[in-house]
Amino acid sequence: MQLLLLAAEGGGTSQLMAAFKENPTFMVLNLVCSAVVLTIVIERFAFQLSRYRVNSREFFAQIKKLVLAGNIDRAIKLCEASDYPILQLVKAGLTHANKGEAEIDAALSEKLSELKPQAEKRVGALWSLANIATLIGLLGTVSGLILTFGAIARPGLTQAVKQQMLSNGIAEAMYNTALGLGIAVFCMIAHILLHTRAKAIQHDLETTMEKTFNLLTIQQQRPGQY
Repeated sequence: MQLLLLAAEGGGTSQLMAAFKENPTFMVLNLVCSAVVLTIVIERFAFQLSRYRVNSREFFAQIKKLVLAGNIDRAIKLCEASDYPILQLVKAGLTHANKGEAEIDAALSEKLSELKPQAEKRVGALWSLANIATLIGLLGTVSGLILTFGAIARPGLTQAVKQQMLSNGIAEAMYNTALGLGIAVFCMIAHILLHTRAKAIQHDLETTMEKTFNLLTIQQQRPGQY
């Protein structure tokens, strides 16, 4: 309450700091929330950009050339050159190339079910964090207004000081809302970008699986193969 009096006397330049010192609980919670959001966003963007940077079309063209030439072992070694998900998926099919269609399909499907969730891991949490940040901000606003009205109800204050305290108190309470909404907007934008990228990655994995299955089953039907 004393900080509201100081803000009323000193103007609005120190309102943000006064708000933080007067009732920091909800601002601190949202700052923690923002740190979690940033960690998830940075980690997910880094993961998607580093692990899925292989051009699947160019890579599969090389695999197809080797498989059609009967060089399955060389194709497997090419997949073992790195641990990119696309390479892991194709390798799962190649290691079952001399088996039946059912086993090839089972191997590819098992690997696909393992890789697809990785592309969208923790992305869904951003939407929940957006809602949490908004609610924390609103709670901070309500709490700040309660403290403000309690302060101006104190006896011995002039009307002018009360009006200034009310104005400053409302402004301080709004900082909580602004912080919460700012975090929420950032979460939503990041969610849209990461979710869209994850869906494209999953579609690429599914397409690669179908191409690999078709390539291996067609190759099996050719006389003298395997």
